[in-house]
Amino acid sequence: MSQPQLMLGGVPIVLHAGAPVLSDDPIGAEHLHRMSDGAGIKATLWERAAGSISAQGWMPPGLGALDYSQPLEFRSTQVDNMISADLVFTLPSTPRPDQAPWAFALVGDEWLPAACSTVDGEVTVTAVTGASLYQVAWMPVYSVFASRPARGYDSGAGAHSWSMAWEEA
Repeated sequence: MSQPQLMLGGVPIVLHAGAPVLSDDPIGAEHLHRMSDGAGIKATLWERAAGSISAQGWMPPGLGALDYSQPLEFRSTQVDNMISADLVFTLPSTPRPDQAPWAFALVGDEWLPAACSTVDGEVTVTAVTGASLYQVAWMPVYSVFASRPARGYDSGAGAHSWSMAWEEA
């Protein structure tokens, strides 16, 4: 499987701009309420993703023409995954349209590739004889608000550095 490129607003971030370092963190409004007996109940009002991208390479990332006041499509290359004994998985985020989800089956102590199909955010894995668990993996695509990249240049090394933050719209 070849690695697709990181993309923001339809602009591919090429390897000459540096190997991206990605973070992807959940953000949300949640609170742990305590009952009279001390038992906790977690209340989640909303949850989204946020993160950052940074790299250092031979050229800037080329994102100067994007309209950062509007949501941008962010095609991540950070893999997300789920593991279960079930064959059907409902993905919590949208997979990239140019990279279909893929699956593995745990047979003994080895993860083996398994066939799967995806329809409307639901991945169905084909059963594998002797499998005890199944794993589905995908690269998500988000609609995000992003900041214009912070940039730097090291003239001694001839290297451009850049970083930016994003939050799911």
